Amino acid sequence: MVGLPARGKTYISQKVCRYLTWLSIKTKVFNVGNYRRKLHGANMPHTFFDPHNCIGEQHRREAAAAAMEDMIRWFNEEQGVVAIYDATNSTIARRKWLHESLSKQDIKVLFIESICQDESLIIANIKEVKLSSPDYANVDPEDAAIDFRARIDHYKEQYETITEENYTYIKLINVGSQTIINMIQVYLESRIVYYLMNLHIAPRKIYFSRHGESQFNVQGKIGGDSFLSPRGELYAAKLPGLISDNLGGKPLTVWTSTMNRTIQTAAGLPYPKMQWKALDELDSGLCDGMTYEEIEQKYPEDYANRDEDKFNYRYRGGESYRDVVLRLEPIIMELERHENILIVGHQAILRCIYAYFMNYDQDDLPYLKIPLHTVIEFTPKAYGCEEKRYKVDIEAVDTHRPKPVKAKAVVKPTATGVPNKPKSVPGASGEIVKDPVSILPLKNHKDKEIPNGTAINGTTNGINGSHSHTNGVTPEAAIAGLHLSDPPKARERLIPSTTKV
Repeated sequence: MVGLPARGKTYISQKVCRYLTWLSIKTKVFNVGNYRRKLHGANMPHTFFDPHNCIGEQHRREAAAAAMEDMIRWFNEEQGVVAIYDATNSTIARRKWLHESLSKQDIKVLFIESICQDESLIIANIKEVKLSSPDYANVDPEDAAIDFRARIDHYKEQYETITEENYTYIKLINVGSQTIINMIQVYLESRIVYYLMNLHIAPRKIYFSRHGESQFNVQGKIGGDSFLSPRGELYAAKLPGLISDNLGGKPLTVWTSTMNRTIQTAAGLPYPKMQWKALDELDSGLCDGMTYEEIEQKYPEDYANRDEDKFNYRYRGGESYRDVVLRLEPIIMELERHENILIVGHQAILRCIYAYFMNYDQDDLPYLKIPLHTVIEFTPKAYGCEEKRYKVDIEAVDTHRPKPVKAKAVVKPTATGVPNKPKSVPGASGEIVKDPVSILPLKNHKDKEIPNGTAINGTTNGINGSHSHTNGVTPEAAIAGLHLSDPPKARERLIPSTTKV
């Protein structure tokens, strides 16, 4: 990260980390401020950050070096993929040290600079985040604000915006109102840049609701495209009033899947509507329209395997939760760029989106409780989301299945009594598929293998300002030109340097 204090660097760091982790890309934030507090204590006066304070400068360098050492160790020992070095990195000399140190380790560096010229945003950030930090514990808020302002002035004395032409970077000005990008060279960098270009901090609310109780819910069947039950129809009738009471007359857009039960639930809502195929329920393949009891009886090995690893288990001829996360990525991008949205969706789909906003891991995601006849309201904040739930007083079946005790996967015996060996082809029907091939493709559209540490041809090479030098290929088009199913031949390591809140 690059930027003055109170410019949103930590906010951006946490958002990028949450997004990449949700996509199963191993990511970690290394906050240099935490290292400084650990090594030299909190409650340091603003004079500690004076560039003319030699002792303070030495202590800050020690914290930066400690964070760097831990980060490189994390890459080498824990096979990390993306590390986010969260600090001001506000001078050419500091960025040179970072770039040279990491390049020696064969780690690609992406600088993310946050520039904020809107005084109201800076003041709001100081009040909401900085005054509650450990640096100002038990300090009068007014005194803390004065001290923090003085700290910012010290950084301004030596602040140098990033202009190094040979570095890969993105500049975000006033929280994305203007974006400048330079030397974006590989797929993962393009993906991060595209995500950052969709962020905004305008106040908004996001509502989730499952469809009303369906006929298949009542019968205990999964999947299908059934209509609502009588109780589901009652919920659909009450939903407009509940949303109106809590939205307060603000504009809203309603998103549904293309399935009957979500469209029927949203029919009475007096707002613009959009149907998304990507919001359709998890495809249960050959098990579609069956009850869990029928699945256990007909496909006992699949039933047990899904309980063993529900996130990665792919139904015969259908999908896994991992597959659903990947197809929902465009939905996440649209959610980040829009304001008030209501999604009328399905249990598995809303679990995946809920896990993104609330930062749940893969083990817990498939077991999150998203009950019927309940509206979930999210209010995005600096470091997460505030959540409220509104339960409508209409009974519905409980479709939640609790997380089982771990059971061993079942392998069918052959006629000779010797178990078959598991199939080696990832993606076969009814298998647990953990290969993240569709998340980090490292081949270009000409199917050339990419050596470790080199750029991928066909991505957004050499983008400067708003002009692309990829023969008219936009970041989105460059990403789309890659084969998502190609297995990675090497692991790319990337460090975004981002901005602090």
